[in-house]
Amino acid sequence: MVVGDFPIETDTIVIGAGPGGYVAAIRAAQLGQKVTIIERGNLGGVCLNVGCIPSKALITAGHRYEEAQGSSVMGITTENVKVDFSKVQEWKGSVVKKLTGGVEGLLKGNKVDIVRGEAYFVDANTLRVMDDNSAQTYTFKNAIIASGSRPIELPTFKYTKRVLDSTGALALEEIPESIVVIGGGYVGTELGGAYANFGTKVTILEGADEILNGFEKQMSSLVTRNLKKKGAEIITKALAKGVEETETGVTVKYEVSGEEKSVDADYVFVMVGRRPNTDELGLEQVGIKMTDRGVIEIDKQCRTSVSNIYAIGDIVEGPPLAHKASYEGKIAAEAISGHNAEIDYLAIPAVVFSEPELATVGYTEKQAKDEGIDIVAAKFPFAANGRALALDSTDGFLKLVTRKEDGLIIGAQIAGTNASDMIAELGLAIESGMTAEDLAMTIHAHPTLGEITMEAAEVALGMPIHIVK
Repeated sequence: MVVGDFPIETDTIVIGAGPGGYVAAIRAAQLGQKVTIIERGNLGGVCLNVGCIPSKALITAGHRYEEAQGSSVMGITTENVKVDFSKVQEWKGSVVKKLTGGVEGLLKGNKVDIVRGEAYFVDANTLRVMDDNSAQTYTFKNAIIASGSRPIELPTFKYTKRVLDSTGALALEEIPESIVVIGGGYVGTELGGAYANFGTKVTILEGADEILNGFEKQMSSLVTRNLKKKGAEIITKALAKGVEETETGVTVKYEVSGEEKSVDADYVFVMVGRRPNTDELGLEQVGIKMTDRGVIEIDKQCRTSVSNIYAIGDIVEGPPLAHKASYEGKIAAEAISGHNAEIDYLAIPAVVFSEPELATVGYTEKQAKDEGIDIVAAKFPFAANGRALALDSTDGFLKLVTRKEDGLIIGAQIAGTNASDMIAELGLAIESGMTAEDLAMTIHAHPTLGEITMEAAEVALGMPIHIVK
């Protein structure tokens, strides 16, 4: 300990101010704890600064540009639609700034002490926080680790000015003429689609049989078809081998069916997943158990193998979703406060902001059958909904998965416009133990996309009104 470094005491210390950490800190403070939050970068973490929020802003701008081209079906024609991409980026930045400023205000409003720097555990009740100029020791009763994750860098695709991770892909100063996206998961598909809407020639290289491999094929195939309509090329079962970079672009080499090929582009986006930020926290000093992948092992209350230290978000098992991290943050804060809170992931939704949007919650049809559950899978198409027709957005469907014996809703999948908003009702239905009859008897406003949920419930009951069985 350096001279003059007197330890600062706090009840709960939170490492990381992303959507897991700042939510945990606020909830812990609301429950009467004295809370300190440590952040080495910007408040809001990856999600608010270089992830969920700026990517959705860019996706929205791409939609607006595409819509501005007019619609021959609706009889709308336009001329000379232009994009000032610097203003797009400026607007995107303003959205981020409002939200990150809001997080700071919320933390301060809940009397959470905000400390900037790198955290390193000394023991189970002590850590050091270091910045460029100083170091300070903190002692705590409980800690919540919410240090998040970072993009995986492939050895053959080291990041440069033309080989970019998601952060770099979101920060381009111009609309590229062409890009290669390595990885057809959530992020690759979303950003590939956004730039395709701006007119970029997009090539997606995916190692699996389909892009968005975590979703049912009947859902992901709609996204594939839409991307191809925009001129995107999707190459599946492809192994990315390496890249040659020049001042003006890249040549990406890949292999398909044993044959080596190459594609030229302005940039290559490497989006093959994320790895947990658990390697520079001194966790070995405390004896916290981790898997070989650096994922921290936790119990039902987000407690690690060290009883007063908790872990949440991308550093624990499960999908790297902001709302999962926030949910776990509340559980950890409540557990520390003596509440009988436990994690339950049954009704955790997953959403892709593709075209059309995809959303899922609870069991898929296959998962339920694999577990031996006798189910009814009931589908209703967007094409039979008045609001979807009026929006000229008829691609897609809603599938309800119900237990055959009693109609209990155990899962739902939506592919279609506004799926990201519609999935919330179905998450609530699962969480509340509702049946198909409960949904069918709930009066939904007309004409709305929400009616599709009611209609699918009626299909599950065997009595649909607006489609013929």
